[in-house]
Amino acid sequence: MNDQPVLRASAVHKRYEGGPQTVEVLAGIELELQRRRTLAVVGASGSGKSTLLHLLGGLEHADSGRIEVCGSAWSDLSPAAQGTWRNRHVGFVYQFHHLLPEFSALDNVAMPLRIRRMASEAARREAAAMLEQVGLGARCAHRPGELSGGERQRVALARALVTRPALLLADEPTGNLDADNAERMFALLLQVVADQHGALVLVTHDQQLAQRCDTCLLLAKGRLQPGDAQDLPRR
Repeated sequence: MNDQPVLRASAVHKRYEGGPQTVEVLAGIELELQRRRTLAVVGASGSGKSTLLHLLGGLEHADSGRIEVCGSAWSDLSPAAQGTWRNRHVGFVYQFHHLLPEFSALDNVAMPLRIRRMASEAARREAAAMLEQVGLGARCAHRPGELSGGERQRVALARALVTRPALLLADEPTGNLDADNAERMFALLLQVVADQHGALVLVTHDQQLAQRCDTCLLLAKGRLQPGDAQDLPRR
């Protein structure tokens, strides 16, 4: 088993131009995450948590610093190579599902595998098995508009997990779920991390979820610092 970190971030800075002002959202992020480890990132709204996830997954570019996933830095890869690397190693789970409305649940989940050029039937078999895992085996043929909000969220989770990514990046993944389904989905995330020797970065306002991660860090004033679920803002 390769013992290199799944994720390493060094001296990461990100700034946004806001009219005459420059806002430094991230001011020297340092982070390392090993296999089979889970990290919760907490902080106030607007503190940069979602921006951090986008940078870690290569969806945005840092102004300076270096982010490596499975040994390769986003800044060393061409845009095409970044897309391939992301598809192979990173899974995103959002509070809002971002499903393609014209496709069935099955085809939404199969999409990342088809992007890998997996044969259609094989991709659909993998997708069906993952939908079964999230309790939606009977809903494969339904389009997003025919599913409840919680069901759509579970389809999105299945889509993130179907590629068996080494790094899972989850932004309020249980925000639209009831307590029972939130528990089921979080348990599945933990199971995937353990079974696939992966790692999880979770942005959450849920104290119970944050407490169940191996580490909890507070993002404040652009920096990560030791924290705990008590640092979560009250809603």
